[in-house]
Amino acid sequence: MTTTPPAHPDTDHATGPETPLDLAGIGIGPFNLSLAALAQPLTHLRTAFYDQRPDFHWHPGLLIDGATLQVPFLADLVTLADPASPWSFLNYLKTRERLFPFYFAERFHIQRAEYDAYCRWVSQHLTGLHFGHQIDAVRWNPEHELFEVDFTQLDTEGEAEALGRTYARNLVLGIGTAPHIPEPLRPLADAPTVPVLHSADYLDHRERLLAADHITVIGAGQSGAEIFLDLLRARPAGREQLHWLARTPAFAPMEYSKLGLEQFTPDYTRYFHALPESVRDALVPGQWQLYKGIDHDTLAALHDELYRRTLHGGWPDATLTPGVAVRTAGRVGTTKIELHLDHTQQGTRSRLTTDAVVLATGYRERRLDTLLAALDPYLRRDNAGRPRIDAHHRLTLDPAVTGSVYVQNAERHTHGVGAPDLGLAAWRSATILNTLTDTPAYALPSRTAFTTFGLPQPSAGPTGSVPRQGSTLVPRH
Repeated sequence: MTTTPPAHPDTDHATGPETPLDLAGIGIGPFNLSLAALAQPLTHLRTAFYDQRPDFHWHPGLLIDGATLQVPFLADLVTLADPASPWSFLNYLKTRERLFPFYFAERFHIQRAEYDAYCRWVSQHLTGLHFGHQIDAVRWNPEHELFEVDFTQLDTEGEAEALGRTYARNLVLGIGTAPHIPEPLRPLADAPTVPVLHSADYLDHRERLLAADHITVIGAGQSGAEIFLDLLRARPAGREQLHWLARTPAFAPMEYSKLGLEQFTPDYTRYFHALPESVRDALVPGQWQLYKGIDHDTLAALHDELYRRTLHGGWPDATLTPGVAVRTAGRVGTTKIELHLDHTQQGTRSRLTTDAVVLATGYRERRLDTLLAALDPYLRRDNAGRPRIDAHHRLTLDPAVTGSVYVQNAERHTHGVGAPDLGLAAWRSATILNTLTDTPAYALPSRTAFTTFGLPQPSAGPTGSVPRQGSTLVPRH
């Protein structure tokens, strides 16, 4: 007996103003895929999601053999909002007859490639997902009180095939993040002759990198550590010729204590959102080890591999240097790269010549300005010019716009470091869906952390009493 749920007829490809969608999604990454999965049983809601890619893939350039997620498998698309959903990771395993092997494997953290395969399984069975659709413009139509979404349908080669338009009462933007290339290295990254590439493209260029005499990895996050480890394992002992540079003062472990992880709970998200803008802006940089550190197992594996190469005397030809910034960079001849380095603590400068560079320099939220250019007059911004986003993940718009525009993973400045975390995906999706329905579609917990964030606020009652410890301390919005 199959446990894959039946699909609804795919009738929501393009709509007119007489039959608009309740929600149109732009982008189909894990977050909007989560939303689509949780929306599927809500048959009274008409939803459709669009993405210009031909199909679903999640960071394909970083699906290094053995690399695992940094969140437990329970942080799938649906479980933390609806454990009984047919779109759970456990149900995916059941449909593949892999539930017992997974049970005996005793793995709480699954491999990235397995998470990618799971998400593709969901994307292939959900209807209302339209890949090969490039969104061209979004407008507010005051006459119909609807959003107009213009798109171009693409063929298998990515060429324009047809134009279309759909209408929706509400939008949700899940356009993801883009690889970040530091300014000093952008000219080199655009040059085809010397391999300077972002970690997002690592596997596509792995063989070319391994052919280089000397390789430099820049960036001390999880992807930088995994790439350095993968390169190290592929190089002969004593002739590794690897260099790993990082701006951070150390190759630091990710904060993974139980109470520390409570900063990735809805409780902390609500607390963070209620803080003044200036306080939020000051908090985020200091929380880098919550999301930019390195998994303990990866650090241990790195040290084990380096140590193993000392067993017969000598040290591996691998240099790990934290606290270093790349000031400028340039080519030397046609095959080499020269990096000009600053050491922050020493106040010293040096040069490093290398044959290839991998930039594990992270990602940045994609700017909404181009996509939402027509909505700019309606958009309310904060003191730094960023969109204001309410507690329910909606852009704050002029009251003349009666529809809502939700964002997923574009709200770190208002909701904190949990915005890009997979563990909050199902909760955020359920929160969005609950605002679209007359009665809450998903029962969400009122408390999610043992930590009490913030001090109790004085009661507004006549006695002026203070709530007891453990009661609600910040508005739930």
